[in-house]
Amino acid sequence: MIATKIAANEAGQRFDKYLKKLLKDAPDSFIYKMLRKKNIVLNGKKADGREKLCLDDEVQFFLAGETFEKFCGNSQNSQMDTTSYERAYKTLNAIKIVYEDDQILVVNKPCGILSQKSKPEECSVNEWLIGYLLATHCITPDSLATFKPSICNRLDRNTSGMVACGKTLAGSQYLSHIIKDKSLEKYYYCLISGALALDARVTGWLCKDRIQNKVSIYHQETDVPRSLKQDAVYIDTAFHTVRTAHNRTLLEIQLFTGKTHQIRAHLASLGYPIIGDAKYGDAKINQFYAQKGVHVQLLHAHKLIFPVCPAKNGEQDFVQTSGRVLECPPPEIFEKLLNGE
Repeated sequence: MIATKIAANEAGQRFDKYLKKLLKDAPDSFIYKMLRKKNIVLNGKKADGREKLCLDDEVQFFLAGETFEKFCGNSQNSQMDTTSYERAYKTLNAIKIVYEDDQILVVNKPCGILSQKSKPEECSVNEWLIGYLLATHCITPDSLATFKPSICNRLDRNTSGMVACGKTLAGSQYLSHIIKDKSLEKYYYCLISGALALDARVTGWLCKDRIQNKVSIYHQETDVPRSLKQDAVYIDTAFHTVRTAHNRTLLEIQLFTGKTHQIRAHLASLGYPIIGDAKYGDAKINQFYAQKGVHVQLLHAHKLIFPVCPAKNGEQDFVQTSGRVLECPPPEIFEKLLNGE
């Protein structure tokens, strides 16, 4: 008999999903057959796989060791290879923690670092996160077989600022929920050329060209070409002037929808491209600021406001983040340009 105990980073998921991750090479039919025959039990009792796992639940496998290892497949060996995570944790040391509790982690990502890697050889915040949690003994290599901590919101490589990460399954589910229902308020800073007094909430429609990885903005749904209507998505963005100095404007942006390149493209469509934005910006403006050391878009995710959690059975879920405001300052180049440098 082989027994495993459910850790905090595994709790909250359905029992059958946990089993399919652990026994990744086993057919679904085998898993459900073993449940029916009580060769796999939960807390000493028969289970059908629909149960929601809780912290410290015990799963017992009445299987031969060879069978268990066979169906765990390469996961039992590959999970021990944490080289890529350790390398990312050491290499991406510019990532700084803004907030951490038992369930979630929020970091300040510098520009130039990927949120998620697109090639096996790349490093990203995702790999750094797992490397950090391994180094601080929040997780073990074995636990990666059934749950891999990950980021829950993405920033472009050259956009800096706060990225929210789930340390546990419950934390990931919570973050995904408040991002999806838009109760997590997200604010950005950007710098544009020229003096601008802007205080407006602007809507529109966004269409993405996946080949060029570029989007187009249409201010009315009726403006969207018929050939693009099927893929057009609604966007909602608020802009507010924070400070104007030396013919430069610091804008704060609140996202009510979070679509690819939404802020950059939306501002450009209004005639206010972000300084340093090679894809949507003004070439002459970017050339001028390149002489001042600006080679990426000056866009920074600077603030998150978490929703107030409602009371539940006399207690609050995620009370540690209820109503919490997290902030991190933009890169120094923002202040230098506003000071006329």
